[in-house]
Amino acid sequence: MVHVSDLSLQYCVGCGSCYKTGACIYKDDIENLSLSVADADGIIIGSPTYASNVSGQMKVIIDRGHFVMEQLLHGKYAICVTTYENYGGRDSTKILNKLLLYSGAKISASIALRNRFNKNPMEDIRLKQRIEKIVNSFLEDIVKRRRYRIQGLIHSIIFRMGIQPFVKRKGLEYEGVIKHWKDNNIVC
Repeated sequence: MVHVSDLSLQYCVGCGSCYKTGACIYKDDIENLSLSVADADGIIIGSPTYASNVSGQMKVIIDRGHFVMEQLLHGKYAICVTTYENYGGRDSTKILNKLLLYSGAKISASIALRNRFNKNPMEDIRLKQRIEKIVNSFLEDIVKRRRYRIQGLIHSIIFRMGIQPFVKRKGLEYEGVIKHWKDNNIVC
């Protein structure tokens, strides 16, 4: 388990080095996080909601984590969890679900938890049982390699009509991305 608040992370400066070389110019915790995600069969990604959006720390992970262009989550299973107290939790969930889908993940479940600030949501027995059921289903998806046909179709359209042609037009500027795709059998 990784707590984003424990990581040393710099903001993305948009230099494009990661696309060209496959690695970020900063020597902080993002590359190790990306390697851990790449080695995982599944990921549970979550964020509190601030002003109807994901946290700033999560945004840094999204910007620098090699998710969308590199297809870091290709073939992996995912659960999205957001918390909120007043409003906007569903907005944060949509943001993370788009990230997961565009990055090639198979989304097993999404949870938007309305929760009072600094209150442990697991004290609610019904919620705890719901979460246990979702996690068990997630683990079963991984073991049985469950297919999500609609998600797969949507991702295929996004990748083949948007991401892949864009990267190919960029040529050598995105050679690190293309190498990642080839190394991971995303494209030939």
